[in-house]
Amino acid sequence: MPEITLPQGTIRYRDTGPRDAETLVFVHGLLVDGSLWDGVVAGLGEDVRCVVPDLPLGSHRTPMAADADLTPRGVGALIAAFLAALDLRDVTLVANDTGGAIAQLVATEHPERLGRLVLTPCDAYDNFLPPGFRPLQTMARIPGMVWLVLQGLRIPAARRLPMAYGMIAKHPPEQAQLARWLAPATHSAGVRRDVAKLLRGIDAADTIAAAARLADFDRPALVLWPPEERTFPFAHAERLAATLPQGRLERVTDSWAFAPLDQPGQVADALTRFLEQTSVAEGTLRAR
Repeated sequence: MPEITLPQGTIRYRDTGPRDAETLVFVHGLLVDGSLWDGVVAGLGEDVRCVVPDLPLGSHRTPMAADADLTPRGVGALIAAFLAALDLRDVTLVANDTGGAIAQLVATEHPERLGRLVLTPCDAYDNFLPPGFRPLQTMARIPGMVWLVLQGLRIPAARRLPMAYGMIAKHPPEQAQLARWLAPATHSAGVRRDVAKLLRGIDAADTIAAAARLADFDRPALVLWPPEERTFPFAHAERLAATLPQGRLERVTDSWAFAPLDQPGQVADALTRFLEQTSVAEGTLRAR
């Protein structure tokens, strides 16, 4: 995987497809990496460029700089810096889970390089973090607690608990995949420091403000969400699609929050239709 060094630290990323094609950048959530999107990227074929960074959300292999701002707004600024460093323009930003909250911050605070926005099940409004995961924020404030929780997740059965991965994937990943996602934070004090900084920095005030400002994102937008999702309410999907000036809502069947993992084919097909039916030349971007 190629790497790029930003002021915040080094980011590893996947980069496939023609350099002059439509460019999609994929954003994952907490305690996973860009491999969450592998099935979707494969389903999109070879006619689009797919850039998939491993963001510093707990499954990254290289710790960030000790002074890096890893609050959600800080990670939003990091994504903007990543797009600028690779000189990516008119990007279709596709996000899931915690990454969806961060993508809303990018769209409202750093929209210059975005052409489209796609939100799959993610934190929004006052649901950041969802209630079942809020104890993680408390744990992040107690020295040594993140390490202790991760040691418990060495037990395969514990990874299926609701506060781990049990409520977010209807079709659970293989244990080897879960172990791979957990390994960096389990073994690296620097990665644990990074994820604790993120957790401590989460504030629903940011997503509430961002959701209101999505009315200024006048570019094509797709909200792609399973109606049966329980962690991120479908009502939020309806509100997001209604707020975005060019928003459209599509449903994913037989899936929970990890739609890219549960139904990669459906997600890839929806993205393909969305690219075919929209243009990055449509509308304008207005940043406050």
